[in-house]
Amino acid sequence: MLEILTLGDERLKKHSILVPEFDGEIRLLAEQMFESMYQSKGIGLAAVQVGKLIRFFITHVEGDQPRVFINPEIVETSLDQELREEGCLSLPGLNSDVVRPSGVRVQAWNERGRPFTLEAESLLARVIHHELDHLNGVLFIDRLDAKKRERLIKRYDRQMQSS
Repeated sequence: MLEILTLGDERLKKHSILVPEFDGEIRLLAEQMFESMYQSKGIGLAAVQVGKLIRFFITHVEGDQPRVFINPEIVETSLDQELREEGCLSLPGLNSDVVRPSGVRVQAWNERGRPFTLEAESLLARVIHHELDHLNGVLFIDRLDAKKRERLIKRYDRQMQSS
């Protein structure tokens, strides 16, 4: 299982670079990331969360197939916004409501280097936005107002000290 970086690790705040090559290494990383995500009971995981600063993430939302997004780019978002609770494997035990577009159209490549376009709604759209944020060095708590973010970070720090 890959180690998932947690709040405080500076790599989580960095921008990821494009994946230059679609090779066996990327397919192996995808397999390892799925294993780590499933063991951690997640539904999405970005490569930066396992210490790889490349534009690559995976998702597996209930009712959908496991998906690999390499060098993803959002080409359209819905005008409708949705407030919904989010959590993150890099901030274990923290959840908060976050406003995001309810739909998205994303272009990316799969682990075999094949391009695709996907239109997603609701939870899958949210996960795509959340994971793409990771590739840009943004955590879901960065989308909260300052007071709420500060409260959550204090709660997280207390949890980490007591464990």
